[in-house]
Amino acid sequence: MEISSARKEELVRYRRTIHKLPELKYEEKQTAAFVSSHLRKLGYSFEENIAETGIVCLVDSGLPGKTVLVRADMDALPILEENHHDYKSTVDGKMHACGHDGHTSVLMGLSSELKESLSSFVPKGRVLLCFQPAEEGGSGADKMIEAGILEKYNVDACFALHVWNHIDLGKLGVVNGTMMASVDEFHIVVKGTSGHGAMPQHTVDPIVVGAHIVTALQTIVSRNVDPLEPCVVTVGSFHSGNAFNVIPETAELRGTVRTYSKEVYESVPLKLEKLVKGVASSFGAEVEFNYTRVDKPTINDPEMADIVRKAGKKILGPDSITEENTRTMGGEDFSAFLMKRPGCYFFIGSRNESKGYVHSHHSSFFDFDEDSLPIGLSVMKEVIKTYLETG
Repeated sequence: MEISSARKEELVRYRRTIHKLPELKYEEKQTAAFVSSHLRKLGYSFEENIAETGIVCLVDSGLPGKTVLVRADMDALPILEENHHDYKSTVDGKMHACGHDGHTSVLMGLSSELKESLSSFVPKGRVLLCFQPAEEGGSGADKMIEAGILEKYNVDACFALHVWNHIDLGKLGVVNGTMMASVDEFHIVVKGTSGHGAMPQHTVDPIVVGAHIVTALQTIVSRNVDPLEPCVVTVGSFHSGNAFNVIPETAELRGTVRTYSKEVYESVPLKLEKLVKGVASSFGAEVEFNYTRVDKPTINDPEMADIVRKAGKKILGPDSITEENTRTMGGEDFSAFLMKRPGCYFFIGSRNESKGYVHSHHSSFFDFDEDSLPIGLSVMKEVIKTYLETG
């Protein structure tokens, strides 16, 4: 699946155009217009404004077969870019700090390849190009699914790639089963009784209660979850009071829970709520407890992962597949697609120390080796071909 030099230049051009104009979740109007213009020039019919700014484009081989969805996310992050390259973000406080500009560019390149050489890698069936908004905390995948695209286009399987600066260029990260954790958020308001700091006997101190809650939450992982199951509970925010000699009425805690398996994903919220309310009650305090699901665990189907491995080895060589630095407690909303259809989410190595592409995702200095873009396109073409041949 050789990619021409002209296509490689095209991918870089697309990526840098998108990088200069980053847009946050559900604000991707310019990016969507850029994608739409590209698809329109190629002569495609497509559906716009799904989940506000999403786009889907069905490419049909004309021969009976399965339908495979390929997704790219389009949104950026609220980060001030500190790089100094000529394609730096032109929007203060917004930056493509995760690589979504690269993913969108690869899918745009795939649309061009489909138009120019459809039969070379789509032997039968159909390919659904899915340009998705709001991956960064906006549950854009869920919104696309709720819009009915899986049923409307009879999707059988789904794939997505992510450039990954924790894996060297030329490597491909793929695993069976869970690859990324769920992302849940909790918000706790402890309600006590305020009073003078010199007379605590007349109060119920929400700061003390909150401190005990923080400590008790650590037992969710150490004593309530199977030690062989990955789980993280983190309190990232604790705010209460504004005077040195006053016991306040309330304390507010916010945090996140990350889980890997479906069983822990389903059981932890109730365990956490019971623990928090029990601790508060023992001190005579009350609590408001809110638990929000953001992303599900990202769980690859083993057969679909094998298709990606096979494609990666064919494109990059037999030693190109790695699981090192591939599993992570970070989250990804492509998980919503994988809960509905078999598929695989995989990493394209984009780290290159010799060129200085070493900064982590979500860093204000993040950038990646653009040589990963044609690699991603080649691998995805081979994935599509391999899957549709078996269907």
